[in-house]
Amino acid sequence: MATQTFDETKAEIFTDRILNVLNDSALALMISIGHRTKLFDTLAELRPATSQEIADAAGLNERYVREWLGAMVTGKLIDYNPVNQTYFLPPEHSAFLTRSAGGNNMAPITQFISVLGAVEDKIVDCFSKGGGVPYSEYKRFHEVMAEESGQTVVAALEDYILPLIPGLVEDLEKGINVLDVGCGSGRAMNKLAQRFPNSRFWGYDFSAEAIAIATAEAQQQNLTNVRFEIKDAATFDESDRYHLITTFDAIHDQARPDLVLRNIQKALRPDGVYLMQDIHAATEVNDNLEHPIAPFLYTISCMHCMTVSLAEGGMGLGTVWGQQKALQMLADAGFTLVEIKQLEHDLQNDYYIVRKD
Repeated sequence: MATQTFDETKAEIFTDRILNVLNDSALALMISIGHRTKLFDTLAELRPATSQEIADAAGLNERYVREWLGAMVTGKLIDYNPVNQTYFLPPEHSAFLTRSAGGNNMAPITQFISVLGAVEDKIVDCFSKGGGVPYSEYKRFHEVMAEESGQTVVAALEDYILPLIPGLVEDLEKGINVLDVGCGSGRAMNKLAQRFPNSRFWGYDFSAEAIAIATAEAQQQNLTNVRFEIKDAATFDESDRYHLITTFDAIHDQARPDLVLRNIQKALRPDGVYLMQDIHAATEVNDNLEHPIAPFLYTISCMHCMTVSLAEGGMGLGTVWGQQKALQMLADAGFTLVEIKQLEHDLQNDYYIVRKD
């Protein structure tokens, strides 16, 4: 058997890669904390300031703020003046780390790292025993998901997503029936219900916690044209009722996505449209080698989307089910016309415009 030579250069490159992984994963936790404590928002409003001044402005403990600032400075997210011992968040960085950045704020998505880390022990058990980890084990997941989708999907609904379907805005203004399957905390339907008072909106989700949040928000806004229900998407049985059915980042983590898609097909009116937003990826791993966030997506899948499906005895489709698998399952569900669209500013999602015929 031929012996393989050990490439010292390749080994050195790899060790550097691992060091970068360690530093960047640590920074992800620190960015999450900076977002949750509103430290980035505070810094964006300050001139170069000391750790005590920053802590006072944020209403936080100085010793913790100072250690957090150490991670931010050495991670090159925040500038530091050693003479004056002051810290400053450059505007080029605050444009992607603060709430005022709107949809450009990349800090909220880092919260998923800590949320997923909290179930690592249970995921390790699944590697040995199989099965999955149920939704109930994920603390703050709905909260984080609602915030992240609020910045991406919900914020883009009116200006970018709805216009993907010609004539849809006009139909919504006139009045149509709309269902969101896997509605989560209901932000999308509540926003549309407020914007289009002549249309009627429903949201289904099997999470009682999510439905309670959605309903409370609707009541707070005095919305009378939207209703949220606890319902398993794999078992709801309606026919030819809705002009528009939507799913936002919801199909791939269903226990039985095949049944969900069939139920959607049945509930859609013959002239209706199904709008499926899901992750932009290919089905085969080799086709995702150049995907800019592929490792993140496979990690989310392994530690959440795939495992919550398996916990229900489901298919475990996973986050990265990809366009090819999606098209196959849509066809199997009885949909014959599918068009895939993307938004220029959105590298993470595909938008499937689906019709019966």
